[in-house]
Amino acid sequence: MSQSALTGTGETLPRSPGMQGVVADWSSDQRAFKQVPWGKAMMWIFLLSDTFIFSSFLISYMTVRMSTTAVWPNPSEVFALTIAGKSVPLILIAIMTFVLISSSGTMVLAVNYGYRKDRVRTFVFLLLTAALGATFVGMQAFEWTKLIVEEGVRPWGNPLGAAQFGSSFFMITGFHGTHVSIGVIFLIIVAIKVLRGDLDNERPGFLTGRKGNYEMVETMGLYWHFVDLVWVFIFAFFYLW
Repeated sequence: MSQSALTGTGETLPRSPGMQGVVADWSSDQRAFKQVPWGKAMMWIFLLSDTFIFSSFLISYMTVRMSTTAVWPNPSEVFALTIAGKSVPLILIAIMTFVLISSSGTMVLAVNYGYRKDRVRTFVFLLLTAALGATFVGMQAFEWTKLIVEEGVRPWGNPLGAAQFGSSFFMITGFHGTHVSIGVIFLIIVAIKVLRGDLDNERPGFLTGRKGNYEMVETMGLYWHFVDLVWVFIFAFFYLW
């Protein structure tokens, strides 16, 4: 039986058998990527490049951590909070992680209701995701303030031990926090556009997309899930090691 491929116009084209057919499918945007929105494709490319950057940061951190001869501060002690007179290790970091991971759940619901074209619920869950992200950034600011003011940690020095601790911490968490902050801003923008009906009417402007299509919500979801996933690696390598 001959094989065929469906084009964007509904016509069928003959498909080569075996590996030739596989190569033809994946090398032709007319067959494999005809229906993929440009915004979504560009987001995947951006996330791929961002993966390389975060990977470089984390690999550099691990290299410094394993090669330094100075005493590396114990994260359980450095990031502990005193509650009711007792030192609780990593309690703030645990709450931050819970908040950010929870925001992935609200983002999933926003995408779900977006494809159902439920403007109100999509708006609510986008706004809730943004609120959880802003909460995370606020707690991170508190964490930075505690380290700088109370512990005296700086990017160029660290009274608690290895000098590289401060530079690694502020660079990695700061870069991630910047991603979260930018994501919060864009989530609010998309939420307002959803509520106003800009995605239904294809109102000209930033972050709108095709008429009647909520693909921009899904594109923002890709970015947000990536930010959450990166934090899991930062949490594991920086706070638990």
